[in-house]
Amino acid sequence: MMYRALSIAGSAARGGAGIQADLKTFQELGVFGTTAITAIVARNPRTGEGVFPQPIDAIEAQVHTALRDIGADVIKTGMLFTAEIITKTAEWIKESGVEKVVVDPVMIGKVGSVLLKEDAIECMKKKLLPLATIITPNMPEAAQLLGIEELTTVEELKQAAKDLHKLGPKYILVKGGRLDGPAVDVLYDGEKFYMLEAPRIDTIHTNGAGCTYSAAIAARLAKGDTVPEAVEFAKKFITAAIRHAFGFIQGVGPTYHAAYRKFDETECKVWIEEV
Repeated sequence: MMYRALSIAGSAARGGAGIQADLKTFQELGVFGTTAITAIVARNPRTGEGVFPQPIDAIEAQVHTALRDIGADVIKTGMLFTAEIITKTAEWIKESGVEKVVVDPVMIGKVGSVLLKEDAIECMKKKLLPLATIITPNMPEAAQLLGIEELTTVEELKQAAKDLHKLGPKYILVKGGRLDGPAVDVLYDGEKFYMLEAPRIDTIHTNGAGCTYSAAIAARLAKGDTVPEAVEFAKKFITAAIRHAFGFIQGVGPTYHAAYRKFDETECKVWIEEV
């Protein structure tokens, strides 16, 4: 049986994030990936413009083709950019009948690109998040979704997860990559916390880490894992990918998607805390 995952997200010309990261992750994990490109992210050297949204009918055609011809066991969303794209994506998900939905609320790129318009945040909260099996915000994204200044501690991550759960997703994963000390992520299901900890890796090369993490979750959900099982595997997957990340000519380099074969099973600690 070939498992299938549809990614509705942006195309990153640098190759380390967005649709490109999703497809590399799906392939590594034995899942057939299809895509609907919402926008192209690339810096025009003449104008400086960096985000090129695609027409709604072009996005719709991609979603329709992927679902009609291939089908999907899971749908993952990444960069959606505008309220209109978010609204239509929510409609397509409802119409698809796909029950497993991973929402990565992409807002800011590693190189500083604004990847979600400000007026789209409320639309995402009202129309897309309630459809999600799991959402995977990092610390700044969680703070923006909640309208607060910042998160700085594990306890604040836990409170943010509880507050975000009220918006409707079944599971909340708040990623603590910007904490001091070990990289601690908080998974919350409305009743208990699953705490995931991995060593902090001293590297600037983390382009596409969030995309890769959420794509690994989606791939494992497609193959039948429970959400906690999928997140635990994905935490190990992204830890290995960051540990073996590399740079190119300039800027923040990508994580290495094939590195999961090298991960240490003991590197990620997981424990449960009752609310």
